[in-house]
Amino acid sequence: MRTRNQRGVVTPSPVVMLSVIAVAMAGIAFVATRGGEPAEREVATVAREAGPSTSPSAVPAPTKETKEPKPKPTVQRGKVYVEVYNNSGITGLAGRVAEHASGIGWQVVGSDNWYGTIPASTVYYPPKLKQAAKTLALDLGIRRTAPAVDPMRLDRLTLILTGPLG
Repeated sequence: MRTRNQRGVVTPSPVVMLSVIAVAMAGIAFVATRGGEPAEREVATVAREAGPSTSPSAVPAPTKETKEPKPKPTVQRGKVYVEVYNNSGITGLAGRVAEHASGIGWQVVGSDNWYGTIPASTVYYPPKLKQAAKTLALDLGIRRTAPAVDPMRLDRLTLILTGPLG
């Protein structure tokens, strides 16, 4: 009787080969479709210099020939509804920030948790409340504002917190 020699080369099965190719293609697709930061606006304050400026974006001093720009209407904090949501792991953050916002005059109508991915604390606004959103962001030290999206309500500001305020 003859014994069989069990030496030889083992080739991977087609299933293993297809799995390796699928993982490689998924990695390539991930890298290829990965975008930059979302195109959202930041709230920035502009400090005016006392002396003349040489920058091209400097605002010229008003003269007889130029009209002064209309002052923007002031935001009446008590008339703007604000909802505050916590998108961090910090227990009670939305409640504390809601109390702080109420204390400085904003009409906070609710606070809760937000489920989703938000890159940084943001004030979301409907088109008519854009100036109010900037004011709230400045009041609380938040750098991001963005237009409201579904499922946010369009009659109020929506503040989503991703961490403690600085």
